[in-house]
Amino acid sequence: MSNHELHVSPPLFFCGHQTPLKKADYVVIGIPFDMTSTFRTGARFAPSAIREASLNIETFSFRSNLDMEDLKIHDLGDLHVSGNVEVTLRRLQNILGELSKSQIPILIGGEHTITLGAFRGIGGDDATIISLDAHLDLRDEYMDLATSHTTFMRRLKEQINPREIIEIGTRAACKEELTYAEKSGIHFFTTKRIREVGWLSTIRSVQKIIKDCKQIYLTIDMDVLDPAFAPAVQNPEPDGLRIEMLLELIFNLCDDRLIGLDLVEVAPSFDNGVTAIQAAKILFEAMCKIESSRGN
Repeated sequence: MSNHELHVSPPLFFCGHQTPLKKADYVVIGIPFDMTSTFRTGARFAPSAIREASLNIETFSFRSNLDMEDLKIHDLGDLHVSGNVEVTLRRLQNILGELSKSQIPILIGGEHTITLGAFRGIGGDDATIISLDAHLDLRDEYMDLATSHTTFMRRLKEQINPREIIEIGTRAACKEELTYAEKSGIHFFTTKRIREVGWLSTIRSVQKIIKDCKQIYLTIDMDVLDPAFAPAVQNPEPDGLRIEMLLELIFNLCDDRLIGLDLVEVAPSFDNGVTAIQAAKILFEAMCKIESSRGN
């Protein structure tokens, strides 16, 4: 493992216990990066805040009937980030490339741009990416940046061209993004549609799209939640999902095809810790569901 690209031995281990790396099924990596943030900043502080929150909530999942303490988790620490976006993404790509194929990376951002580096490291044109996000992130350029938290999904489509791109929870977009999504065959499910048809119908639609997919990468932008549930995010948008609906969506999307997971865009200084606690709970539920699906 390239320790020169990591801040090793974090002061807090995610969930409070540490399995040796070679024996771990899940590898947690913090990416304290928010260089391209265009409204609120502070997602660079999220990895430590979410780690701390993970130590202060209960670990049993009633959805999966599993306890987080029974999972084999290794917290690898935080990535050494750079002021250069591409350097940071390349470092993340390199680190993920060194993990065992049987290990699932759990990435704690950081801004959403990190998903591009992660997918470069473990994804490919045969994998599907599912994004839970208020935004499409399909702009070609924003504020003179070609690679940023507002453009990364377009770069991912152009550079890697995943088998499918599915975006869930959409409620903030511009005409350019909608045109590109339609032209490129990108699926998106708005919050309005989810409320109208229900989350069960939404899940059935997504499952139909991914029926023959063998690899899935899941990215969770905390602004998919309504600000009432997650106020401390970098780009809050009204009219979002409720926490219980998000958890049900995640529970039905995480299975043994998952190759990686990231959670991004928490900006801890904008509330009193509620959003970080929500983030830790979401990761707990997702990881327990993955574990139950793997049959470990």
